[in-house]
Amino acid sequence: MIEPLVLKGFRDSLPSQEIPRRKIMRMLEDVFTSYGFVPIDTPALEYTNVLLGKGGGETDKQIFRFQDNGKRDVAMRFDLTVPFARFLATNAASLPVPFKRYHMSKVWRGENPQKGRYREFIQCDFDIVGADNAISDLEILSLMDASFKKLGIEGYTFHVSHRGLFNTFLKNAGIEDKNVEILRLVDKLRKIGEEEVIRQLTELTGSSETAAKVISYITSVEGESFPDTVTRLEGLAGGECDASVRLKEIWALLKAAGIEGHFILDPSITRGLDYYTGIVYETFLDDLPSIGSVCSGGRYNNLTALYSKETLPGVGSSIGLDRLLAALEELKHPILRNTAGADVIVYAQAGQETIAAAAAAELRNKGIRTDLYLQPGKKMKALYDYAEKSGTKALITFDGEGKPSLKDLVTRDTVTGDIASLAEKLLERSL
Repeated sequence: MIEPLVLKGFRDSLPSQEIPRRKIMRMLEDVFTSYGFVPIDTPALEYTNVLLGKGGGETDKQIFRFQDNGKRDVAMRFDLTVPFARFLATNAASLPVPFKRYHMSKVWRGENPQKGRYREFIQCDFDIVGADNAISDLEILSLMDASFKKLGIEGYTFHVSHRGLFNTFLKNAGIEDKNVEILRLVDKLRKIGEEEVIRQLTELTGSSETAAKVISYITSVEGESFPDTVTRLEGLAGGECDASVRLKEIWALLKAAGIEGHFILDPSITRGLDYYTGIVYETFLDDLPSIGSVCSGGRYNNLTALYSKETLPGVGSSIGLDRLLAALEELKHPILRNTAGADVIVYAQAGQETIAAAAAAELRNKGIRTDLYLQPGKKMKALYDYAEKSGTKALITFDGEGKPSLKDLVTRDTVTGDIASLAEKLLERSL
């Protein structure tokens, strides 16, 4: 016999896990479409040269890469943004500009698995291409906020920064030639700690004084407002610049939209992927910051130029669904409470198949998720075991005359009546 092993970093998904996952995806899709975003899809496999060198050296090492049967060098997508850039170059003539898209699908990275982080996982991406201004940045930030509100998540904070302002600071400090290495190093701050970052910065720049300047820039000042942080960073960067002006415009728009309360300016946010050029952000749950960012992204204005002569500026964000689910499970969030595949099970004794099928049809027509039990006449013990494993909390059975009754499998309360009245009970009690 073949041993049924699952690869490290990969998982099966049981109904109790898949049901809340898909529920969240449906809720997110409702929010995305309410903003005028439309769905797309791209292949899981791309030519390797489409993916390599777009996310950075660390990401390149994590790509699942192989030679297919036609001896082509292919790789599995590590995110949904790089394939989206290739998609735009391939299909630009068919798309309106600006173009708002969302894409929810699996991606693969050969990294070390840990809590909330796997080698195969789902990203929920939403992007705008064809516009480079503060209001398009706001649209993504607003959609992030609306998504978390829709999911009923209360304690969350969006940490915002700007790659361009950081690069201006590095130029002013005379170390712009090492900007890529410094950005990647600062991105690891929460993982390796400030002391190790200082050590590596000193080694990289050859100066403890220069390392101290970088640390001064990326360190937040407690109680400092978003506008005051912009002003302070401007001073460190040598004065007002396009990036700092954009941050001021974004803050004004956040206030106008009435959603500024969830946003802070955090100069330590750089994002590890190389393609970001402007605003960047990460999202942390206030009650579980240790799980890391559950929604990240930023502006990438040069990515499409790698595949096309036409440059389309872009900005977007991605919700890491698996990490978010892991966090919600730990926080015992209400959205995960009902993992049943149906609201009610309809059970028939042998010879009652016709009335059971008719009852199931009537319930489904009323919008009630109904599981018609497919083994009429089975002993009740088997039925209750089935209900427990499926998570369904209600049961409709029929007496010898074919009259139905509804049993709440939690309270054990039973009510009788016709199917229409029992349907009303189900809808009222939301079993």
